[in-house]
Amino acid sequence: MSESKKKINNNEIIFRHKKLIELRKETNIVFPNNFKINISLDKIYKKYNHKNIFLEKKSFNIAGRIVNLRIMGKASFINIQDYTGNIQIYISQKEVSQKIYKNFLKKYDIGDIIGVTGYLFKTKINVLSIFCQKIYLLTKAIRSLPDKYHGLQDKEIKYRKRYLDLIVNKKTRYIFKKRSKIILNIRNFMNERDFIEVETPMMHNIPGGALARPFVTYHNTYNKNIYLRIAPELYLKRLIIGGFNKIFEINRNFRNEGISTKHNPEFTMMELYITYCDYKDLMIFFEKFFKKIYKKIFKKYLLKYNNYVFDLNKKFHKLTMKESIIYFYPNFSLDNLEDNKKLVKIANLLKVNINPSWSQGKIIFEIFEKKIVSKIIEPTFITEYPTEISPLSRNNNLNPLLTDRFEFFICGMEIANGFSELNDPEEQKKRFKEQQNIKNMSDNKIIYKNFYDQDYIEALEYGLPPTAGLGIGIDRLVMLFTDTQSIRDVILFPMLRTIE
Repeated sequence: MSESKKKINNNEIIFRHKKLIELRKETNIVFPNNFKINISLDKIYKKYNHKNIFLEKKSFNIAGRIVNLRIMGKASFINIQDYTGNIQIYISQKEVSQKIYKNFLKKYDIGDIIGVTGYLFKTKINVLSIFCQKIYLLTKAIRSLPDKYHGLQDKEIKYRKRYLDLIVNKKTRYIFKKRSKIILNIRNFMNERDFIEVETPMMHNIPGGALARPFVTYHNTYNKNIYLRIAPELYLKRLIIGGFNKIFEINRNFRNEGISTKHNPEFTMMELYITYCDYKDLMIFFEKFFKKIYKKIFKKYLLKYNNYVFDLNKKFHKLTMKESIIYFYPNFSLDNLEDNKKLVKIANLLKVNINPSWSQGKIIFEIFEKKIVSKIIEPTFITEYPTEISPLSRNNNLNPLLTDRFEFFICGMEIANGFSELNDPEEQKKRFKEQQNIKNMSDNKIIYKNFYDQDYIEALEYGLPPTAGLGIGIDRLVMLFTDTQSIRDVILFPMLRTIE
């Protein structure tokens, strides 16, 4: 902010603070809490905008923040905004008395929260308005709002001071109302299909469930490190072992990794598990879930994101990971991808950093991650994930180097990850050991030697029935459904760097 703007803002704060001092002299209760509203602004429009309101002088109590003031001598117009909308108020010296009117002119500012009692009328240009009979100052704002014409454009301020963003930017309010509806409809969808919603720990003794760096904290009483959860997966599968057959959880996960327009260290996921079900069943389930939630909220099957429009009446595409590489790079063939020497050459040609000693599956996955994901625009399921990057997935019956796993992509974003669960305790024990070795080699800052989850192996030894599990990124789903390009715009308080 420029020095001149800072000076103006400081002067405004001083000016408004003087008004607050004057108010304190006039009354003991400057911030009253006894005004009761009897209707929200959106309900006024829904119920009365098309009626002949001149025939019914019904009195309403409404309240909201002043977002516009037009002083016109002995009468003025105020625009107030509540959480549902905006309405114009006409206040006249003749109606409320000269004393109250002059006090209003002296004491009220844009940003103040007021209560109004009045009746509806329409102006000469047919604008639905409230004719003010009584007015009350409920909250005096000491700081002024951002420019009402241009809104809050500065991204840093938008994220750091979300309350201002919500006050002045209609689109922000729209996004978070839709987010709430999306989550509500997800819960309804799951409840209608007899899923039980559960809660599992956010703090873990062992950060299991995914290959990711955890956040570390310390428990004073137990005198040990604990970890914010990377994923709830291992706890949810313990519940399946315990006898549940259809469960889900919507909650936060934490990963101590990079920040981008698609990644926030703290994010919301839904994980679900179904017994006697495999990854193919989950693809059918997810496609129905995705389309039904969107249609329920937006009442259409055309989904627009960025410059793309998708007809959700059409079936989603399916490709194996190798097929996706060949699809976007048709000069390569399946034979090329199954020959290690040729595969290394392909990676070098595409400028993908790899270690030539890596397995075929790991190199293919690295090419896929670095060169293919961003190109997948159409709604697409990718299948046949290598075993070495899928430590909790069941092996494919025909090829043990692959797992029964899929991920769903659209517009270059992964939205969902699902697989048939590995329920062989001996194989899971082997995978955990391999995973632990990979972590030890890849990260010297955290000691992983105690991250082997013996309790989960023991639970598997009691018997996990054939099960499939699915994780859905709620934040990215909201981004997609609301045509929002950054994950920070769908999280109320995203992670930001500290300003020194």
